[in-house]
Amino acid sequence: MPIKPINTSLNDRINAFANAGRILSTYLEAREKADKSVNSSWSATIDQALKLAEQKNSWFTLDNLLFALKEWSAALTSTKLTQWLAKYHLDHVQPQTVAVIAAGNIPLVGFHDVLSIILTGHYALIKTSGNDDILLPLLLNLASEKLPDLKNSYQFTDKRLDHFDAVIATGSNNTARYFEHYFSKKPHIIRKNRNSLAILTGNETHEELVALSDDVFLFFGLGCRSVSHLKVPEGYNFDAFFKAMYEKRDLINFIKYSNNYDYNKAVYLMSEFNLLDNEFLILKEESDSYSSPIASLGYSYYMDEAQLENEIKENSMQLQCVVANQDIQDKLHPVMAQLQAPQLVDFGQTQKPLLTDYADGVDVVHFLLTLS
Repeated sequence: MPIKPINTSLNDRINAFANAGRILSTYLEAREKADKSVNSSWSATIDQALKLAEQKNSWFTLDNLLFALKEWSAALTSTKLTQWLAKYHLDHVQPQTVAVIAAGNIPLVGFHDVLSIILTGHYALIKTSGNDDILLPLLLNLASEKLPDLKNSYQFTDKRLDHFDAVIATGSNNTARYFEHYFSKKPHIIRKNRNSLAILTGNETHEELVALSDDVFLFFGLGCRSVSHLKVPEGYNFDAFFKAMYEKRDLINFIKYSNNYDYNKAVYLMSEFNLLDNEFLILKEESDSYSSPIASLGYSYYMDEAQLENEIKENSMQLQCVVANQDIQDKLHPVMAQLQAPQLVDFGQTQKPLLTDYADGVDVVHFLLTLS
């Protein structure tokens, strides 16, 4: 498949995506204010896309879809896009076809890869997940409004990938093994399962723990940046934690979440595990895994920062984010600065990554520049 001409400058492409950000911001502001007088030409299209995305994947609730759009509307500004790319040399890129196999666990999870490919001047061959194939085309259409030539920078396909120069693929540990074999002869980035953990000391404020509830519950905990495990000191009292988590108690009214809560609780009880439970979130002591089913969290104890440092170093390939207060971050930073991942994150910020926060700590733009 020959690459179509990409006759656009970097500045043109940045302005195109910044325009998409403005359209989203205008739409979201009008929606929040219930201001029907602000009715851009895209309002009905975005409304319809949100409705269809929710219908196709019931885990994509309207609140979660709007949150994803809000975060991207804030990121897609000329200033932020320019600052992000300023350190890279993008003047002499020879366009290559880069295939993207996107995951579908949370809304727009593959958009950063596609954005990186198009902005660096390459051609994106995109294979979306059936669970998330509505919003990504929407954002590219928004970006193409004032730059129709941008459509020559990408193509969607539901067929077997062929005629590409490199690939970025995201999937489970099982699919990653297939990807690594199938794409072994092409330059590639292959992402596997990762999880995130939070380190608690018992000195957190109520506000910090409430912010942590976003890290746990946004997107129902389905993202690799979602906190799925807690590290707590010996003798930790979970009362303050559960009080803060109670802010998200209405989740139990969502039928798929409540079904998972009931099922996992029954399985745990039949297995005679010791559980902590507040009627919509289950805590289970777990030292062998950082992953946890929906509506549950694992937790394990630590003695001191040295133990935390060793554990994070040994398991860095399994972790995406480590959430902690500033004091813990300062103590862990010297060790974690030597690791590609995980990333140290403040409470409440796991689902608000910056453009420079690359998944698995792998600089996608640098990878793309090695292709020319």
